Amino acid sequence: MDGELNAPARDPRVRRRGQGELEAQVLAVLREAPAPVTASWVQEHLDGGLAYTTVMTILSRLHAKNAVSRTRSGRSYLWLASADAAGLAALRMRKVLDNEDDRGAVLASFVSALLPHDEDLLRSLLDSTSEEGEG
Repeated sequence: MDGELNAPARDPRVRRRGQGELEAQVLAVLREAPAPVTASWVQEHLDGGLAYTTVMTILSRLHAKNAVSRTRSGRSYLWLASADAAGLAALRMRKVLDNEDDRGAVLASFVSALLPHDEDLLRSLLDSTSEEGEG
């Protein structure tokens, strides 16, 4: 009971955003930037009033995933999007695949779980990639 009394009150209307959602929001802000920007600029243009340290953590994670690039500017960095939301999702999928021992089994399971429309789309994308490689 004491633990409940000392716990901070949570507003039931406030929904916690997942890491992937925050990364996508930061990428969207960076893609709208007129040029490479500071973390403070990103923080100011995000909805929801994230702490500067949270923005820096997200930018650092995106940098580790090669989704953003950075250049030194004095004591800080200027950040630039290298990937869009689709590219970020693809990077996450690749990371999952890279962490599995049996890539074939993972890919087979993934393909078998696709909706028919998505399977057709994937087949079309693979065919067009194959044709580009031959030409």
